[in-house]
Amino acid sequence: MINGFINIDKPAGITSHDVVSRVRRILGTRKVGHTGTLDPFATGVLPIAVNEGTKAIPFLDEGIKCYEALMRLGISTDTLDMTGRTTAERDSSHVSRAYVEAIFRSFVGSIQQIPPMYSAIKQNGLPLYKRARQGQTVERQPRDVVIHSLELLSFEAPLIRFQVTCSRGTYVRTLADDVGEQLGCGAALQELRRTASGPFAIKDSITLQQLESAVITGGFCNCFTSLFDALSQLANIPLPKKEAIKVIHGVSPTWSEILKMQPSTPADSGYVRFSIDGELLAVANCVITSDGTVKIELKRVFNSISAPFLDNE
Repeated sequence: MINGFINIDKPAGITSHDVVSRVRRILGTRKVGHTGTLDPFATGVLPIAVNEGTKAIPFLDEGIKCYEALMRLGISTDTLDMTGRTTAERDSSHVSRAYVEAIFRSFVGSIQQIPPMYSAIKQNGLPLYKRARQGQTVERQPRDVVIHSLELLSFEAPLIRFQVTCSRGTYVRTLADDVGEQLGCGAALQELRRTASGPFAIKDSITLQQLESAVITGGFCNCFTSLFDALSQLANIPLPKKEAIKVIHGVSPTWSEILKMQPSTPADSGYVRFSIDGELLAVANCVITSDGTVKIELKRVFNSISAPFLDNE
């Protein structure tokens, strides 16, 4: 059984859930999920978790995301992109490249965004986009996000192509709308392509058609990122077979046992990986107690090790 992640290059015109459905059909497995929803008109990196990969989603480091986008000046829409209903049109002839670059600089750093009505955020159990489709507008609380970089790639009025690196939870549609307001003419997003999400980059992605072809030819194993590699941001503690079998059965090693195996292991708070021979066994949380000792709490044990491993201890 394959466990891990597939980095799909999502096409335009379908939802992220549609991609999950396609992957389920292609691989013939039900345990499939996705991280970091992309709008139907958007393309690019969509990490798809398969089988035990679905259990690893909470531990992924997708705090940094990168996008390339195209926005159109002089127009505002209810969805903040060109798929929506036009709500205003304004003259943008006064906007210059230098003006855009100056406004871009003002958005770099910690900023607040008001989530768009057309989003999956829930209020009282109902996604905002469903309320928006009913013609409702509800108050949304601003959220803190970080724009790490915002670079102008091309300026061919009324179109502006840009690249943004931002924190998780940033709405690029909202960013385009806010920039448009600062420019005094409004703007709506016309194209959006995610080029990176945490450890997943567009250069390593594959299309749904390529995945389907790989399954037919028997080479689909090369399309996966293993659980171990997907959580590479976590410190790794390799275990011998005896301790690994304990972990598989839900028994965590003590910190003193780990120090016997690896005397140089630093005592830090936070998540770590337990592994054997480069395969992920579990994610654990190390907590430094008030007396300076380290308490290990197993957070998730993965059933991804082959059965022969459990034989003949």
